[in-house]
Amino acid sequence: MRVLMVSANTEQINMPVLPLGMACVSAAVESAGHDIRVVNLMEKQHVSRLLAPALDEFAPEVIGVSVRNIDDQNMGAPIFLLPRVKSVIDECRRRCKAPIVLGGPGYSIFPGSALKYLGADFGIQGEGERAMIDFLERIENNAPLDGLNGLWTPGKGLMAPVLHDQNLDDYPMPKPGVHLSVPPVENSRKIMVPFQTRRGCAMNCSYCSTPAIEGRHLRCRLPEKAVENLQLFAQSGFKNFFFVDNTFNLPGSYAQDLCERIVKADLKISWQAIIYPVSTGEKLIEKMALAGCRSASIGFESADDQVLSAMNKKYGRKEIRRLSELLCRHGITRMGFLMFGGPGETRQSVRQSIEFAESLELETVKLTAGIRIYPSTPLAETARHKGLIAPDATLLEPVFYLESGLDGWLQDTLRVAAARNPGWKV
Repeated sequence: MRVLMVSANTEQINMPVLPLGMACVSAAVESAGHDIRVVNLMEKQHVSRLLAPALDEFAPEVIGVSVRNIDDQNMGAPIFLLPRVKSVIDECRRRCKAPIVLGGPGYSIFPGSALKYLGADFGIQGEGERAMIDFLERIENNAPLDGLNGLWTPGKGLMAPVLHDQNLDDYPMPKPGVHLSVPPVENSRKIMVPFQTRRGCAMNCSYCSTPAIEGRHLRCRLPEKAVENLQLFAQSGFKNFFFVDNTFNLPGSYAQDLCERIVKADLKISWQAIIYPVSTGEKLIEKMALAGCRSASIGFESADDQVLSAMNKKYGRKEIRRLSELLCRHGITRMGFLMFGGPGETRQSVRQSIEFAESLELETVKLTAGIRIYPSTPLAETARHKGLIAPDATLLEPVFYLESGLDGWLQDTLRVAAARNPGWKV
């Protein structure tokens, strides 16, 4: 079948982002024998410049639309992004009669409500490789869709439970320029290529949407296969990467093996990763630096024990400081993330977290007031218990948790902190 895969992410909130999940599904669909074309809408004008010609020339029999972001997670002036996605779907409807299937991380968090809002024909919640291949086979053979893993349909809802593949190496990784492409107007040198070696996270942070997207069970690719794919991108001219693994340092033995293989392959790349502040020895940090790690995100969120406990974090100030010192010692730039206003937050805990972050002397720090509430999270249950959201609230349009007594004062305090600390921003 002719399958058009469309990334509907036309906004650039922090930096240009390539649609890795859609690329993985595209590679799997092509390996199953289907004819694919990938359209990456990185800017608004790409809808007319890239999408319209693809619809007219390729004449797809099925259209997959990847939904990455629902909103910009900014409590002060939240931007709801689905109207932009709706315009992409409307363009597909206007030019083509092919069924439209939604997928992607944003969709997977709100599968029922997003499907209804966007008016698509189907949606696939969770990982899409196996489900999309099965879906295409049934469509091609005019077979019933009952029992298809993670499939949502209007009116009927979820057709079968969401199951996650245990072996990530069952499907090919995406190829540069084929499944993961940069629109020609973009300068590839400023693009950080997203790269994933693991899926799933067992940390169970109270506010996190990852379990709805990837599940709670950690699954790893074979490190040798991951590095082979990384080498393919490096040989195609891409030298900057972002390991999007939720916890690059867990498990430590896997991360160290991966770094050693990157060093041995002599890829001459630079990359950044997300580090969870536990179980990180100096040997791993040293290997990361040797392998080209130039920056690490430390989302420690708070320095108050009560707030960290409410978030179900498994570390404290001691672990955060130790990780920060190790990264600094090996020349890895540190990006700190603090999230204020969650359960248990007080003015005193806010001041304590700011003072602690200042003592670390991090190169960059992002301060966030209020926490986006996602469905099926402990934070959503807390908000319902306190009467902050209705029992049947879909939460599709952005809703934020902020402890009482902080609104206004918190935002002012964060702006003052950012003004006196170079590299800090709100």
